[in-house]
Amino acid sequence: MNHNLTHLHPYPFAKMATLLANSSPSALYSEIKLGIGEPKHAPPAFVLDALKENLDKICLYPTTNGTFELRQTIAHWLEKRFFLHHVDANTEVLPVMGTREAIFSFAQAVIDHNADTENTETSLKDSTESNIESNQPSSQHYNPVIVMPNPFYQIYEGAAILAQATPYFVPCTLDNDFKGDYRAVPREIWARTQLLFVCSPNNPTGSVMTLDDWEMLIRLSDQYGFIIASDECYSELYFDVAPIGLLQACTALGRDNFKNCVVFHSLSKRSNLPGLRSGFIAGDANILQSYLQYRTYQGCAMPIPHQLASIAAWQDEKHVAQNRTLYREKFALWMTELGELLDLRMPEAGFYFWIKVPEQFDCDDEMFVKALYEQANIHALAGRYLSREVEGKNPGQGYVRIALVASVEESREAISRIRKLLNA
Repeated sequence: MNHNLTHLHPYPFAKMATLLANSSPSALYSEIKLGIGEPKHAPPAFVLDALKENLDKICLYPTTNGTFELRQTIAHWLEKRFFLHHVDANTEVLPVMGTREAIFSFAQAVIDHNADTENTETSLKDSTESNIESNQPSSQHYNPVIVMPNPFYQIYEGAAILAQATPYFVPCTLDNDFKGDYRAVPREIWARTQLLFVCSPNNPTGSVMTLDDWEMLIRLSDQYGFIIASDECYSELYFDVAPIGLLQACTALGRDNFKNCVVFHSLSKRSNLPGLRSGFIAGDANILQSYLQYRTYQGCAMPIPHQLASIAAWQDEKHVAQNRTLYREKFALWMTELGELLDLRMPEAGFYFWIKVPEQFDCDDEMFVKALYEQANIHALAGRYLSREVEGKNPGQGYVRIALVASVEESREAISRIRKLLNA
């Protein structure tokens, strides 16, 4: 077995299961799940119809790069949504089976170990363990670094470890608007960085990168030669202003070749289709050419019925606007009904509340999620499980992530239960 598997942390939901193993949910209430970011809004019927109507094509082998029709549809969507001059459907777009798998495999494909590899196994083990826990740079010059936000989507860390790279965590706190202070990253870290993961809109904080933020990272990429991989799966769940994407920032800076920049998008959140496993990666054609070769050997290709259903989804914006309306209604409800009892911060985009734990629970996120479960039968996620401790501080500790994925009616019920809990 790959010895690096021993360095992987349990997934946040596995940690939650351990935390609640000896707890029982309140028998007074039915279960309300607000812990997992799984969309519960109805998927668009016309997409399901397209899937059903093309089931006979399941007998066909799909190509790894998908059909031209799907790539062209995605290219046109990118151009319109992010004001891009031109996206080449043949070289700058690659459909993938969901962005989680693509983000993971992308790191495996781009990390380069063609430096000194003597005693790699021993030194990598030591540097991986120390860097994950303390965020200190490794003394081994050949060990590449993957920089990522903290808190973060845990697939970034797992991808780094199994690519035999060192994760470097950039704390996202209230002091830096939950976007991370990339200017504070030491030069010696940037010099070893081969890949930077950015999540905008951010999971779990809901923060959004500005054009100035993107320009700073692009300049750093130019200086040090690393790839920027922007996870933009929540980009269509905004409230007022559509978030600026990485490729949009490239175009604004006159970089139409998207050098060293790639983005990941998905239909999971945008169209309430998490089970379709449909997304794409787009950007730098040179990077995508090599990544396509990697995926060809990996054997990942989207089934033809899924591709045709995806075309229908990407071509329609009406259902996306309706989706945003539902989330806007639920966020307004929570802010109005619980804003005086909880420290609620309205996110810029996404469907998460990143909530500071009330003082009556000793600002302890584990204590708060246990109380929600035991006294209100509400599932939430302890913030510390989405973060890593750096220099003695875990930026997720003292926070709880709540996903507003349930219906408006369930949201009203959850609010009622939480009010009772807090008032008690």
